Amino acid sequence: MQDQFTLLAMFMKGWYATYPLVAISVICVTIILERIWALWGIGRRAMRSAERMIGPLRQGKFADALALVGSRRGPSERVFQELVSEAGSAPRQRLEEIDEERRFAELLQLRGFIWVLATSGASAPFIGLFGTVVGILVAFQSMAIMGTGGFSVVAAGISEALISTALGLIVAIIAVIFYNYFSQRIERINATIHICAARLIDAAETGRKANGD
Repeated sequence: MQDQFTLLAMFMKGWYATYPLVAISVICVTIILERIWALWGIGRRAMRSAERMIGPLRQGKFADALALVGSRRGPSERVFQELVSEAGSAPRQRLEEIDEERRFAELLQLRGFIWVLATSGASAPFIGLFGTVVGILVAFQSMAIMGTGGFSVVAAGISEALISTALGLIVAIIAVIFYNYFSQRIERINATIHICAARLIDAAETGRKANGD
């Protein structure tokens, strides 16, 4: 109980650094949970939707393929819907342009606010360091006012100051790890949708030849 009280007391005494770091950590956790939910299963749904649509497209049944777009309007569904709706008449070059344009728009949506994680990861250690420096200055100032010396006099003040650095490092490590994770995951989702879109374009080309177009 005493350890918990001491830690809480140190935390509250360095409020000028610890409180902002707590606020940053809450924001980061919120973004992390929201992106985990938002990105869940997008790649698998894209592959399943493409597999269902390839058959009708190869047979030239563009309306049937369009009807097979999933009812859940996620990033892949929006790309495929716009692609297939033009597949019956647009040339291949135009279809590839639609794929690029639509995926770029969806990529911006997939990224969401993960830039906040990168910013937090870069700034949190400096906020913690600021709290530590201020805490050490206060500790030495107290020693000068008291007119006594020795490490034992400033040990408590230094320990209180170092809690800011520790908290800043914890927040930064978590933020950077999840920023890199989301960045890689979004790139994989984008690549999956691109591969599926290319397969749909190939199937549409086959279907148009089957219809004599």
